[in-house]
Amino acid sequence: QNSSEMPETITSRDAARFPIVASCTLLGLYLFFKIFSQEYINLLLSMYFFVLGILALSHTISPMMNRFFPANFPNKQYQLLFTQGSGETKEEIVNYEFDTKDLVCLAMSSVVGVWYLLRKHWIANNLFGLAFSLNGVELLHLNNVSTGCILLGGLFIYDVFWVFGTNVMVTVAKSFEAPIKLVFPQDLLEKGLEADNFAMLGLGDIVIPGIFIALLLRFDISLKKNTHTYFYTSFVAYIFGLGLTIFIMHIFKHAQPALLYLVPACIGFPLLVALAKGEVTEMFSYESSAEILPHTPRLTHFPTVSGSPASLADSMQQKLSCPRRRRQQSPSAL
Repeated sequence: QNSSEMPETITSRDAARFPIVASCTLLGLYLFFKIFSQEYINLLLSMYFFVLGILALSHTISPMMNRFFPANFPNKQYQLLFTQGSGETKEEIVNYEFDTKDLVCLAMSSVVGVWYLLRKHWIANNLFGLAFSLNGVELLHLNNVSTGCILLGGLFIYDVFWVFGTNVMVTVAKSFEAPIKLVFPQDLLEKGLEADNFAMLGLGDIVIPGIFIALLLRFDISLKKNTHTYFYTSFVAYIFGLGLTIFIMHIFKHAQPALLYLVPACIGFPLLVALAKGEVTEMFSYESSAEILPHTPRLTHFPTVSGSPASLADSMQQKLSCPRRRRQQSPSAL
């Protein structure tokens, strides 16, 4: 609703519940594909992810595209506002501010969206998948390392069970025609861009370790030592775990749960570094809920206010008479 709101913080309770919710969702999708026609389900999902993908990709490329706009570019401001009720009971449903540059990014993303919708090409799929992953890491925050270990540990068991214990995970991944996975063409050299034999990496295998690595980056910043030791360690650990997954998959010719290798690497490597530096206590006592990171667009962009003093006074009076629960804003951002 408002871009100035804090990202969603995953608590230890959320982390413990996450594998159960994910299992129910996965099983539900599996039953859907078994009971109903796969064609109609994928048509509905394609339209749904078409809209989400355009918005996610537009938000992702916006900072990069801003560098290419000339200084004299006519950038106008717009506001999309939906409310319900009237008078004192009026309540905002959607309040979205954007400008001409955002519209250009949206148009470019729409081209990719149409390409994906018509062709289901693997490049368009990966562009949307990467956009979802980046937005997921940006919007989801872990509050401490213990919560991260609970989340990763639970999903470690979830991934191993649903890949090795049943065929549910592989069936859903192959049946689900939506950008919820990155695909890597194994016959790229033979067929070029028209490759059709793919290895898959679920977005959960990117986002879940990603938010843990982001937590370690905030921990690095909190130490105020001008080093990113834990971030680089966990980043290298992720690359190592992913490479090991691909190697094992190539050797055994069987789908592998990526979190089976990523979780021990992403937790174990930083923990060994903390043991060597004697900072285990600091790591597990660190709380990131009040940590303010520099250069975070979502914490620094606030809606503009316009109108006469009388209209502003009326608006303030309506807000005071109809208080709503809002997330706590960061002191420095305010």
